[in-house]
Amino acid sequence: MSPTQPMNRRQSLALLLASATLAAAPPAAADNRRRALNEADIVAAQREWEAGLLDIARTRETHGPEAARARAARMIDRLCAYAWGPVLFKPTLAGGTQTFRTTRAGALAYFAGGDANFPDDTGFALKPWRSVRIRNIGLQIRHDTAMVMSRAVLTDADGRVTEVDKTWGYRRGPEGVRIVLHHSSLARVE
Repeated sequence: MSPTQPMNRRQSLALLLASATLAAAPPAAADNRRRALNEADIVAAQREWEAGLLDIARTRETHGPEAARARAARMIDRLCAYAWGPVLFKPTLAGGTQTFRTTRAGALAYFAGGDANFPDDTGFALKPWRSVRIRNIGLQIRHDTAMVMSRAVLTDADGRVTEVDKTWGYRRGPEGVRIVLHHSSLARVE
């Protein structure tokens, strides 16, 4: 096609679609969404969750519950996909009418307590945790989505061990890898 020839309908549509695609997302975000997840991405996200939980526990001990709540909020925002919509979160020790936490507020109440709308929550992350280690049992990856079954072993300041079975769902989006599913159930307490 020369510069003086008009575009046909198909060429016009192709140009319109290409322009819309480029305008819809900045190049870095578009590249990030197209990149498939891999096991290293999942392990890195899990290590960040482990470190976040320990950081919240230490912050409570050194700076009090409000500072720990702020840390928990940052961890949730960094690791969970609540900004994208509901996260399917079933906490380890939640039950009754407040078993499921599909909102950020529900997740924050579970991890840090202090929310009158969730009166049974005392803050799972506020316990005096000293170590956390996640051991993956099985992993399935389908491009930008992964499902993982694992066992988390948590040890507190008195040496008591709590083992928790987990099912995680991860998805890669414009901001990175985020948790979209987190089901947790108590396996064993020593």
